[in-house]
Amino acid sequence: MSQPTISRTLSKAILKDSVRIKLKIWNTYLTGKLVRFDNYMNLIVKDAKEIYFGRGGKRSKDLGTVLIRGASIIFIGQDREKLIFAQTNEEKLMHREEIDEG
Repeated sequence: MSQPTISRTLSKAILKDSVRIKLKIWNTYLTGKLVRFDNYMNLIVKDAKEIYFGRGGKRSKDLGTVLIRGASIIFIGQDREKLIFAQTNEEKLMHREEIDEG
């Protein structure tokens, strides 16, 4: 990924209330408010919360303000709880009704 693309993407993410960051550590996510970033994708996240999905279930821990090294990040997206999908007419057309031939 080129440097301008990373900057543009993170500039949009910094405007969001909350971001979700997937780390290279097995099944670990961080959520919080993105405050700052640099060209190496190192991030400063305020009100960070670590969420771990493991065999024992989901565990979470409040971390406060953290610095995340860019090399340990897999992806950055919206916080899952913030995603809302509206049903459109196209979605209704995708489902067809089955005709009972009996």
